[in-house]
Amino acid sequence: MKREISAVLKKALEKEGIGLSREEIENLIEIPPLIEMGDFAFPCFFLASKLKKNPNEIALKLKEIIGKSAREIKNIQTSGGYLNFIVDKKMIVVDLIKEVLKEKDKYGSNDLGKGKKILVEYSSPNIAKPFGIGHLRSTIIGNSIANIAEFNGFKTIRMNYPGDWGTQFGKLMLGYKKFGNSAKLKKDPIKHLLEIYVKINKDIYDEESREWFKKLEQGDKTALELWKKFREMSLKDFEKLYSIIGIKFDVYSGESMHNSEMAEIIKELSKKNLLKKSEGAMIVDLKEFGLGVSLIQKTDGASLYITRDLAAAINRYKKYKFDKMIYEVGQEQKHYFNQLFKILELMGYGWAKDCVHVYHGLYLDKDGKKFATRKGKTIFMEDVINKTKNLAEKEIKKRFPKISKKELEKRAQKVAIAAIFYGDLKTNRKNDMIFDIQRFVSFEGNTGPYIQYSYARASSILKKAKKSKSAGLISEMIHPKEIELIKKILQFKDVVLKSNESLNPSLIANYSYELAQIFNEFYHECPVIGNENEIFRLKLVEVFRQVLKNSLGLLGIGVLKEM
Repeated sequence: MKREISAVLKKALEKEGIGLSREEIENLIEIPPLIEMGDFAFPCFFLASKLKKNPNEIALKLKEIIGKSAREIKNIQTSGGYLNFIVDKKMIVVDLIKEVLKEKDKYGSNDLGKGKKILVEYSSPNIAKPFGIGHLRSTIIGNSIANIAEFNGFKTIRMNYPGDWGTQFGKLMLGYKKFGNSAKLKKDPIKHLLEIYVKINKDIYDEESREWFKKLEQGDKTALELWKKFREMSLKDFEKLYSIIGIKFDVYSGESMHNSEMAEIIKELSKKNLLKKSEGAMIVDLKEFGLGVSLIQKTDGASLYITRDLAAAINRYKKYKFDKMIYEVGQEQKHYFNQLFKILELMGYGWAKDCVHVYHGLYLDKDGKKFATRKGKTIFMEDVINKTKNLAEKEIKKRFPKISKKELEKRAQKVAIAAIFYGDLKTNRKNDMIFDIQRFVSFEGNTGPYIQYSYARASSILKKAKKSKSAGLISEMIHPKEIELIKKILQFKDVVLKSNESLNPSLIANYSYELAQIFNEFYHECPVIGNENEIFRLKLVEVFRQVLKNSLGLLGIGVLKEM
């Protein structure tokens, strides 16, 4: 409805010599705090200096110009510099119900990104290390950003870029030669490699580790065999976890794929007079941009992350011709990505401006400190899922003591994923957060399972409903809780647009919770089955359920008809 009102206001403002876009007007439209103040309000204060009139006069003039130009607008009132719109609720509700039930899973989507491509790089765990919660934030947030972009009409390329090259492999190879056990590696490869990494991560091994990585870069047969073994074992482990949590990728890439392009990058940087020698190493000086110095090649000739990432970015643009490339990586890499994008810009790549670092804060341990793999303090993702699933099973059994083992397994899996995903996404991605499974899995409060339970409640109402012989869809009076629920449902399209624009899934997450809250209030105050308005209320429940499903789907969370 905001769109219709903004279109009417745009024409009225143009007659007064004010040129604002529909998007600008839409952002100014407010929802009044009280129902008696109208359904939508447009503030006129910012126009006072431009039109040399007081806000109330402007509001009166706009009211006169608009008149009855929109069938959905029942009445317009002015109050204290605001233009208050009272809409024809019946007409809006009938149109809303028809639209949602017709479009179903597509309701709320749009064609904003038609003909445009967005590449989203996310998850990107390190090969030969366990998939811990350190990479879970990138996985959850990146997946949601990709879902939202797709829902906004963009062709979305989902890329996983595992850390499968670098000096850490020198440490692992040396560590395996010194402390490795083939039986342990075969039984539980990732946990054994972690043990090795912790042992070898000491200064006394640094020189030997660098030599092993140099061997790898030079194509040494033994080094390559070890690297391939570690890589294959890791990817197999990661893919098993992705399958459990319902994450898919269009492309699996990796740093190693660009190793052969290093010489070309060095040559190009040199040709464009960007490369300088400093104490035997090769650098790009970015001090004039406040970005310090970027090390491109070490004194021993070994490449670095940024060298490979320059090659990867150039390669991706050539291959995909993206309109935007998003790197969903932790906040500690902000400086690194600023350097990367600036170097690409200095190399003359105009598309560098379309590269975006979407960063997130850290998961913190209960002591408020960062989980650190190199100290052996980590949480395995598999253990997290299993623990959350066990907690979910206990909660489900309380409600359904006779549930079958197979059904319990199915429901607990979905509840566990909802608990973990929503526990993350309800927080603004830029903030650090305590990772607390016990809190996430609660069926009450601001949690994923609570929202899923609201969907199940709506499903239960629809299942119990009998075909009514009542005539009509809506009575003359609409209950305040029905109006509140309808207004919240109408906000979904706006939230979808804003979450995509801000690359912020927490807007969708918080909307989902607020929608579920309002529905539960409606449920307690507005009997559905047997009510004289049964047909309408059943349709409203069905519409709520569909919109909640669509909203949760953007977060990567599935729904359940029974909890």
